[in-house]
Amino acid sequence: MRNVTLTDIFLHPSAQKYLDRSGLVHAISTAYHAFSLAKEHGVNPDLATKAALLHDVGHYTWYTNGQWDYSLYKENDIHAIKGAERAHKLLIELGEDPRKAKEIALAILLHTDSYLPQGQLQLLPLQRVVALADEADEEPGGLHHYRKLDKSTALNRIKNLDRLVDAHYETQNLKHSV
Repeated sequence: MRNVTLTDIFLHPSAQKYLDRSGLVHAISTAYHAFSLAKEHGVNPDLATKAALLHDVGHYTWYTNGQWDYSLYKENDIHAIKGAERAHKLLIELGEDPRKAKEIALAILLHTDSYLPQGQLQLLPLQRVVALADEADEEPGGLHHYRKLDKSTALNRIKNLDRLVDAHYETQNLKHSV
């Protein structure tokens, strides 16, 4: 059973603010990729979709002369750190299990290594799924953050993804009860 749904997250005013800032279409697309990848890799799809939906909520917009400056962003970015903190706070506020909120926050923290010194991280399966889901939706120059979608369509997509996650759990429960 899920304490917090993707719809609960999406409708929260803080999530609305940060999802709009970081790219709502990218967040939703990444969550759908995470759902598929989670099933493929044996990862909890509830945690994966939540982490993927919230993975970029730490973005700060970097502008030069009123224009988005991708190189300035890449040079100064720490969005994964800020996003992990924001997501954790939001999830706890909404009533998420604290252990799950921590797992989700860590997946957000480690979805990119753009802010880390050279070297490779050894990611846990959930963290790997969220990183792969993010990569699956990226566009050159950060353009994936600027695709637009109206709120009604976005909410319908989120609700559909909630139904998919719930259906996955129902299927798993049927398998275990046989």
